[in-house]
Amino acid sequence: MNPFKAIAARVGTPPAAAPLRDQAEIDRRYRYWRIRVMYGSVSGYACFYFVRANLPIAAPAITHEFGFSNTQWGLVLGVATIVYAISKCLSGIVGDRAHPGYLLGLGLLFSALVNLLFGFGASLGFFIFFWALNNLFQGTGVPPCVRLLTHWFSPTEIGRAWGVWNSSHQIGGAIILIGGGYLVTYFGWRSAFWVPAVVAVAGAFWVMNRLPDSPESMGLPAVEVFRGEVKREDIPAPIPFRAIFRTHILTNYWVWIVSIANFFVYVVRIGILSWAPKYLTESKGFTLQGASFAGASFEIAGIFGAYSAGWLSDRVFRGRRAPVSVGYMLLLTLFLLVLFLVPKGQVFVMCLIFTALGFLVYGPQLLVAVAAADFATKVASASAVGLTGLFGYLGASFCGLATGILVDKFGWDGAIWLYASSAIIGCALLATTWRQVSSGTK
Repeated sequence: MNPFKAIAARVGTPPAAAPLRDQAEIDRRYRYWRIRVMYGSVSGYACFYFVRANLPIAAPAITHEFGFSNTQWGLVLGVATIVYAISKCLSGIVGDRAHPGYLLGLGLLFSALVNLLFGFGASLGFFIFFWALNNLFQGTGVPPCVRLLTHWFSPTEIGRAWGVWNSSHQIGGAIILIGGGYLVTYFGWRSAFWVPAVVAVAGAFWVMNRLPDSPESMGLPAVEVFRGEVKREDIPAPIPFRAIFRTHILTNYWVWIVSIANFFVYVVRIGILSWAPKYLTESKGFTLQGASFAGASFEIAGIFGAYSAGWLSDRVFRGRRAPVSVGYMLLLTLFLLVLFLVPKGQVFVMCLIFTALGFLVYGPQLLVAVAAADFATKVASASAVGLTGLFGYLGASFCGLATGILVDKFGWDGAIWLYASSAIIGCALLATTWRQVSSGTK
């Protein structure tokens, strides 16, 4: 069979297979596939960052070569994040109805091809268009992972499982920040797009091979049944997706609250992620490689921040995500304000602060998505997380342009005030969900 036709035939979700009856075989297959789902989705989404987080480390060299102002470069980031926001929302709707391995793999493949083209850029219009196109395909990354997590891990363990998967952000981000810094320094900024693109092409075919669909498509029981949390007869009968979307997304107050909060969480997260190399080199006396290591410390600390947030919300607060999110956001605000006090040249101190910022921002970033999936239930989890992504990247788009304008007019202090104010507003919104818990399988 033509390989492209074979891929097209498998993009949709497969029907449920004949159920297995042998409990020992069910246990064996569940153990195997849960491990495979986790390492496949972590490695796959980490590859997305190779062809996305490469732009910030190349930004100083690009803006210097072509003489772009911070406002002009903010336009590149702002347009791209608007496209990403729309793509992530639409991909969330598709993600609830598509085979996750193929949606993830094809999105990564096309993103890699766009990166190859981006490396030939030589004008502002070219950079705006192709980075926006890249973000169109980047939006397909999270929703299939959400579908996998909510179908292979139950509500009582989803916070920890999501925390493990969330490490893909930091693994991919840290590798490309360090590797990209090396490539830009010794081979020029274009290599920071061409080399990661080749790696991402290989990663695309890897995830298409590794990732399954739901347990039911393989003859296994729903994960809540497997874990003994509900009986098979308590699993609700399938209902039309339009009704699911209306009930669990459009009229779900709590999904909208955490989505709006995500706007402000992402102002902080993407602000630091996208602008850190320029901020550190221009304001704090870092070399480009030093800035790349500080950015990597931000990403690596995020692994522990996200997992600890998931663990605390599962084990200590028993499915309540808000207390952990609020605590992290308050501390995040404090460390952002500390940036005003650090003089130029304090490289070690700044790396410590960036470590704290990464730990604290990735906790709420994780728990917003987990809370949205909780509130929407697994039948609409990818759509709910897609909606949070829409708001998150609208915040990122606003941040990209606003940061450029503020820095040009008021210096870097203006950008830090923007991030601190956003952290306070996001904290207040998340506090309104204080008593809400996981809604399970309903």
